Amino acid sequence: MKRIGILSVGLILFGFLVLGSCSGSKDTLNISQDEKMAFSQKEGDTVKIANDSTEYEIIIIEPGFNFWLQSIARPEGYYSQSFLETRNQIFVVNYNQRVMQPMRYRNDLYPLQIDYDSNIDYGYEVNYKLYNYFIYFQRKYNQRLGPFIPRI
Repeated sequence: MKRIGILSVGLILFGFLVLGSCSGSKDTLNISQDEKMAFSQKEGDTVKIANDSTEYEIIIIEPGFNFWLQSIARPEGYYSQSFLETRNQIFVVNYNQRVMQPMRYRNDLYPLQIDYDSNIDYGYEVNYKLYNYFIYFQRKYNQRLGPFIPRI
């Protein structure tokens, strides 16, 4: 009987060690000087995201985003369209949930819902720029719109 008791305590301690090693840690983002410069811009950039064949358009007015997109973001073609669509779907759902909770989340960061339908093929460019806007947004405003760390 004593062995079972010791074994049980050992398993319980092992369980706590495993759970302790899985505890969430707050990963910090490494923000470069160029990225800080993009984040500190005051004049609004306007980035138009459009796909003529599907007639969808997104207009992003965000100071520094165009500079960030051209100088810091991964180049077009780096990600597959399916990767971008999957991530955008997750980001849009989380973003829209925050729009619906203005008492919990800042309504200046989450003013309007984004109408993104995963059944529509918006094309590579729309998905690429939308994805990168979400990465920019999360990094600039220290937000997390999904389980992923917003890395470049």
